[in-house]
Amino acid sequence: MSNLFALNWPWAAAVLGMAAVTYATRISGLLLLNGVEVKGRWKAALDAVPVSVMMAVITPSILMTGKAESLSAIIVAIAAYFRAPLVLNILLGMGSVVLLRHLLSG
Repeated sequence: MSNLFALNWPWAAAVLGMAAVTYATRISGLLLLNGVEVKGRWKAALDAVPVSVMMAVITPSILMTGKAESLSAIIVAIAAYFRAPLVLNILLGMGSVVLLRHLLSG
């Protein structure tokens, strides 16, 4: 039972290292752009970064899963294009995956 609560130093170092890198990348944007007025093309580019990162994370799972997940991603992308609220996009994505899995499986 005592081994259960023993600290695994390599694991703890990895977690602390990842936390430090994550914090550093998040705070660096604020520090680098402190006092800089962002407008025009720069503002448009920086506004697109969160969506670009999200797509980079989601795209492999869209392409490597089944037809239901791929079709659901297309449905949610269309809804997002028309500026549907985030909660609606989430519900639409979950609901369409469930429905399409049911329809395409049988």
